[in-house]
Amino acid sequence: MGQMDPLLRIVDLHKRFGELEVLAGVSLDVKRGEKVSIIGPSGSGKTTLLRCINYLEKPTGGHIYIDGTLIGEKQVGGKFVHLSDRELAKERREIGFVFQRFNLFPHLTALGNVTIAPIKVLGLSREEAEARGRQMLEKVGLGHKVNEYPERLSGGQQQRVAIARVLAMQPKLMLFDEATSALDPELIGEVLRVMRQLADEGRTMVIVTHEIQFSGEVSDRVVFMDHGKIVEQGPPKSVLFNPQQPRTREFLKHLQER
Repeated sequence: MGQMDPLLRIVDLHKRFGELEVLAGVSLDVKRGEKVSIIGPSGSGKTTLLRCINYLEKPTGGHIYIDGTLIGEKQVGGKFVHLSDRELAKERREIGFVFQRFNLFPHLTALGNVTIAPIKVLGLSREEAEARGRQMLEKVGLGHKVNEYPERLSGGQQQRVAIARVLAMQPKLMLFDEATSALDPELIGEVLRVMRQLADEGRTMVIVTHEIQFSGEVSDRVVFMDHGKIVEQGPPKSVLFNPQQPRTREFLKHLQER
């Protein structure tokens, strides 16, 4: 793959849950180093889109490519076949996912949470993994908390451990699913600060967020979704301050009124 090709390519993605069509044909390219924020009302398909990129949800139709490689499926005799869990696990190494709820292991320390995947999935030695883990915890401002268990950490600190855990895997692509929405307001800033730092480092990030101001500051592009479709996308200035679509205008106006 050339440097100019998109790192992430989503082609006509559909996802149904029974009768409900949650994604109704989403196509999106994300360039290497690009920061894309996805905004939209609850139920617009934002989280489902992220979960499909990582194959936590299997799409009903459409395809996803990372670095030109088909993700989550392979072609067998002209047909597309979903990969086995073991094959999927290998592909997921490339994709870091930061969940809304931190999903830390309660019985492991902050360092234990960050080192488990590099040891088990990447095959690093404990020494290598711990050195990398300490470095990543330092990076998110938690070098002094390496031996604390999650219950002794605030929500903001737990989310920063979760980000360190993703960074330790050195993924090509980072997905953030409303990473601050489970946090108390006074803790949101510390997580956004880390995300802003990662954006400044030129990482490829797709961020589902309610933090409209933040999305305007860090994103190269803002995508507005509604009813499982992309309604409008473009540079933050145009989408957030001069939206062309009535539905985008209505959504942003509604947010300002809150």
